[in-house]
Amino acid sequence: KVCVLSCGISTGLGATINVARPPKGSTVAIFGLGAVGLAAAEGARISGASRIIGIDLNPNRFEEAKKFGCTEFINPKDHDKPVQQVLADMTNGGVDRSVECTGNIHAMIQAFECVHDGWGVAVLVGVPHKDAEFKTHPMNFLNERTLKGTFFGNYKPRTDLPNVVEMYMKK
Repeated sequence: KVCVLSCGISTGLGATINVARPPKGSTVAIFGLGAVGLAAAEGARISGASRIIGIDLNPNRFEEAKKFGCTEFINPKDHDKPVQQVLADMTNGGVDRSVECTGNIHAMIQAFECVHDGWGVAVLVGVPHKDAEFKTHPMNFLNERTLKGTFFGNYKPRTDLPNVVEMYMKK
């Protein structure tokens, strides 16, 4: 169990807690509900997010994701419009934070474009294909959206992992 903390869990948890830093009561979108995404959702729950929206192409993951704090779900295949528009409609303009955990370049762009103008922060976690290109309209930056990336959730293994293990041991 502790081995998982050294990569997947720490990466997702840290991406939310250390990088996205959702304020209490905020809305967070998690793209990808594998191990890293579930840990990112747990980070949003621990941070006090009031809405945690899980996005995944596999609806079989939704039930398990509830245990990690997800309150709502989107399967992009169920919609005729882009996920970022679905999220904007659901949240009156966009989510406060998003965490992308797929490595899919389209999900990365969606994660950035779904955050709210003025204060939204998107964190990219997944590793894209080496030839992938991130393309978005420059107005997304001018409208004061923030794009961040992280490796290992901004944890320093030697000094920070004992705290993650301690959190796990305390359930």
